[in-house]
Amino acid sequence: MSSRAEARTADPLVLLVIALGGGLGALLRYGFSVWLPPRPDSFPTATFAVNVIGCAAMGILMVLITEVWVANRLLRPFFGVGLLGGFTTFSTYSAEIRTLLESGAVGTALGYLGATVVSCLAAVVAGMMLARWVTGSVRITG
Repeated sequence: MSSRAEARTADPLVLLVIALGGGLGALLRYGFSVWLPPRPDSFPTATFAVNVIGCAAMGILMVLITEVWVANRLLRPFFGVGLLGGFTTFSTYSAEIRTLLESGAVGTALGYLGATVVSCLAAVVAGMMLARWVTGSVRITG
């Protein structure tokens, strides 16, 4: 591990803001699962929604903290690693695909697999474009 990475992980305040953000993100994700409860053999709407929303939010966040603001050192750990990391879920996405396949809903499983990947990638790009448009930021190159 590099000394820079060690310095980040050794900072108790960084760990605290990651934990707080992660807890809040997990609560928000749970709220979506209550609001849009999963049904057997059907498209997992709640997980799909949180992953797409989380990816769009990550696109917005990255533009704001790398191109627009001089970000506080705790902003990225709280929002990026904690809140959005706790909100989005690759493990539930994977488990839901397996469950759909096991229940014989192969078409739904494959549709969910592809739709999530394409939609999440598109959401990151859309979030970045939206943030740049709203803030008037231009992409810094070279």
